[in-house]
Amino acid sequence: MKIDGGAVRMGMVIEWQDKLWLVVKHEIRTPGNLRSFNQVELKDIKTGTKNTPRFASDEKIERVSLDSRTCNFLYADGDTLTFMDNENYEQILMPKDLLGERLPFLQDGMTVSVETYEGRPLSVALPQKVAMKIVEADPVVRGQTAASSYKPAILENGVRVMVPPFIPAGETIIVDTSTLEYVERAKAS
Repeated sequence: MKIDGGAVRMGMVIEWQDKLWLVVKHEIRTPGNLRSFNQVELKDIKTGTKNTPRFASDEKIERVSLDSRTCNFLYADGDTLTFMDNENYEQILMPKDLLGERLPFLQDGMTVSVETYEGRPLSVALPQKVAMKIVEADPVVRGQTAASSYKPAILENGVRVMVPPFIPAGETIIVDTSTLEYVERAKAS
């Protein structure tokens, strides 16, 4: 299936230069008065080598059709992650580096979507939003909420995110796993 170069996103698998590539990162850039382009970081699925091409928004890229399986994350052992297929209870092993920056958001028992190509696992799609507790954040400064500013906070998984100044340590927040950014406060249950 052909897609526009501007539609290439993190976690997709594309065919480019006669190889299969996993999109590790992407960033839409618009330099000055030039046309925008999508700067992507690709990882060769077979060899693991990386490449950082630029795709124009009107360039056509072949997106590879993958089989998707709903799985539960069981455990991590060294550099390997183990998932269990919810349909046939088969265990799927996958290297940790396929998750990249999203790895700290993977939690025990989490239901994820594992994408495979010809029986080989290629990527893991985490839930779009996860709830995480803030373990460290600067205290609220009076009057600081007048301007739209953000302060750094450390989550329970060790990831640093920027949060609004009124969010204290100990608060549970919702984080977007694709952008790794604060979304909102978690609803009290």
